[in-house]
Amino acid sequence: MAERKGLVTLKGNPVTLVGKEVKVGDAAPDVTLVDNDLKAVALSTFRGKVVVLSSVPSLDTPVCDTETRRFNEEAAKLGDGVAVLTISMDLPFAQKRWCGAHGIERVKTLSDHRDAAFGKAYGVLIKELRLLARAVFVVDRQGTVRHIQLVKELATEPDYAAVLKAVADCR
Repeated sequence: MAERKGLVTLKGNPVTLVGKEVKVGDAAPDVTLVDNDLKAVALSTFRGKVVVLSSVPSLDTPVCDTETRRFNEEAAKLGDGVAVLTISMDLPFAQKRWCGAHGIERVKTLSDHRDAAFGKAYGVLIKELRLLARAVFVVDRQGTVRHIQLVKELATEPDYAAVLKAVADCR
């Protein structure tokens, strides 16, 4: 499995990303994740929509909390033609509890806890922590990656304006 070092830091300390690097123009890898009801969900089920894939280390951390709440607000403005998915290694039970406690209704949370399929396929699995790096991928209706934002420091939020512009460009 490919490893990339020095692209992402945690509190300034470099971590190792495991998995193949996905590039703009690539077909979005299709992986199966677990939803809050323990059902398998393939990313390909969202084909035909513009998809925002937001990977985060854990919803129970301040930056991930803020990011997912912000994407929930934005998703309400984007309409049914856009799916916003937040993916983490959190257990589905924890994701469901967190969403319920924070009124998250527009973002769908999916868990990669079983085999880190998303983390490996998108190259965002942090080897040292077995968590996902903070990254955002925008995928067009045909399943092609149109925007990638790998956030350099895990404790930093993504550039929301750039993500929303990429979504608009895909519509």
